[in-house]
Amino acid sequence: MTKKIKLLLSVFLVIVMTSCYYDNAEDLYPVIPDCDTTNVTFGNDIMPIINTNCTGCHSGSAPSANIRLSNYSEIVASANNGGLMGSIKHESGWSPMPKNGNKLGDCTIKKLDTWIAEGTPNN
Repeated sequence: MTKKIKLLLSVFLVIVMTSCYYDNAEDLYPVIPDCDTTNVTFGNDIMPIINTNCTGCHSGSAPSANIRLSNYSEIVASANNGGLMGSIKHESGWSPMPKNGNKLGDCTIKKLDTWIAEGTPNN
């Protein structure tokens, strides 16, 4: 009988010891940084977003859909008519952009929204 008790106790201890662990909560659940939109500028934020995601198709002598986004005035015109954000947010009535690509990230969209809400400054 004592062999059975020792065996059961051993099994119990193995189960208990393997079920406990001490992982760091910060490693298990990393904090995703907030999207900083406190100082969005055209030069540092907006133009790089447009260059990375838009100018491949919307620049040059024959831009897609005849929409050119090569410089400040062209980007502002698209922002002012609603086409820039309508397309980027994949809103109904607008062609979703980037074409055949994934929707831009929430932070990227927030930065564009912030810049437009602040009056599309050329800063």
